[in-house]
Amino acid sequence: MAKKGEEMIPFPGEMGINEFKGKPIRKVFEEGEWFFSISDVVGAIVETDRPSKYWSDLKRKLTKEGSGQLSENIGQLKMTGSDGKEYPTDAANAETMFRIIQSIGSPIAEPFKRWLAKVAFERIQEFQNPELGIQRVILDYQIQGHSDDWIKARIRTVLSRKELTSEWASRGVTEGKEYAILTNVISQETFNVAIKTHKEVKGLAKGHNLRDHMTDMELVLTMLGETSTAELARARDSQGFSENKETAHAGGKIAGDARVNFETQLGRSVVSSSNFLPERGDQRQLPQGKDNDS
Repeated sequence: MAKKGEEMIPFPGEMGINEFKGKPIRKVFEEGEWFFSISDVVGAIVETDRPSKYWSDLKRKLTKEGSGQLSENIGQLKMTGSDGKEYPTDAANAETMFRIIQSIGSPIAEPFKRWLAKVAFERIQEFQNPELGIQRVILDYQIQGHSDDWIKARIRTVLSRKELTSEWASRGVTEGKEYAILTNVISQETFNVAIKTHKEVKGLAKGHNLRDHMTDMELVLTMLGETSTAELARARDSQGFSENKETAHAGGKIAGDARVNFETQLGRSVVSSSNFLPERGDQRQLPQGKDNDS
């Protein structure tokens, strides 16, 4: 196994086994990520003595229903059987495995998803490949049940946020309180409500990250406000907190004007009370964080 710094990095073809509630899950490291034995996963979350037969029937059902793209993401990799010999085994990466699990009705499915997300990135270092960080975030949101369109919008706000804070850092704005103030300025101009009020509208607690509970349109407008602010900061060469505060007002107003125009056509406010808080009986736990973070 290769080393990078003090961390152990899996090598291509490396095999491993993890246990979920006493059930072994075989895995193979290929193309920079772990691939898991689908029959092992089925055996871990479904009460059946014949997980391979269950998976064969499910695969046939999914193919019949038109899940062709899902089938294309399933490959065969050699894994060690109970007799110690290696056999071609249906395997899938974490993202594809999540989609397969969605088709299996089991109360164990949700805790297994959380376990799988952790194992999938075990010992894989994000500095090895920056895209892994984004992939990890995507998997986290998939576990929480977000749609692909929402996840794409959320990722864009993460990227626009990083671009903006990078500009602030290079222009003499102090991270922490000044970042929080400027972020609130942009939000106030964009939505005509402060971050605190926006969270109250959604029924969120202090520790919840507002962006994790925004609608697609709220995320788009957030991105527009922050991207506009970053562009104006560069165009104006804004320096220090005061100049960047003026720029934040201007950048946020661009998004605010777009919101007003859209609301006129829509006939209602964009600021929504909807959230992604877990419903009663739902065991999903959404991440918490500060609103001046991404």
